[in-house]
Amino acid sequence: MNIGDRIQALRKSKGISQEELADKVGVSRQAVSKWESGQSMPDLDKIIALGEYFDVTTDYILKGEKLTTSSNQKNNELASKILYISSVAFVVIGLFCAIGEWYENQTMTSVWGAMIIQAVGIASYFIGKQLSKEKPSFTVNFLNIAGVMFMPISMISGVISIMLFKQGNIAPYPCGFLQVFVFAVIYFAVCTFTFFAFKKEKTKLK
Repeated sequence: MNIGDRIQALRKSKGISQEELADKVGVSRQAVSKWESGQSMPDLDKIIALGEYFDVTTDYILKGEKLTTSSNQKNNELASKILYISSVAFVVIGLFCAIGEWYENQTMTSVWGAMIIQAVGIASYFIGKQLSKEKPSFTVNFLNIAGVMFMPISMISGVISIMLFKQGNIAPYPCGFLQVFVFAVIYFAVCTFTFFAFKKEKTKLK
């Protein structure tokens, strides 16, 4: 493994694109591309910057000496992964609680607690992002967006259904055939856009 391969491996391990790495060390994307393909070598100051950013020694970048990760960094990365998974769990639990509470009580105040649970999930997600450089997976990102957007889109579809068809309900889940249809169209469009947006971002990291 040469210097270019090590830089590329470090970049991919952090889940960032060539453009993002270029911004971090103050060079162009083309410069990073040339480093990784072996067409050129980074200057000494850039090697130092790379070492600081990836939290590795310059000897590892230059010579490939064994990479060691501090226990604190490992703990932070593990905590980030746990927080990302927890964020999905909170969002999904909040959604089911909202649906259950609405089914029983039929009032918006009954879903506030569920919305707070989802808010805790969102907070967990962003705390995980701040805690370490470990990036959330495609699945975590997609499920969080899909879960968080379910109730707002249901309520929006209720408003549209009432305006267009004089039926429906402003609720955390769609009620009635026509509202279900409106909800399905909007929700499918949002989920499809989100799916391809995250897929495109993931492809840029390769």
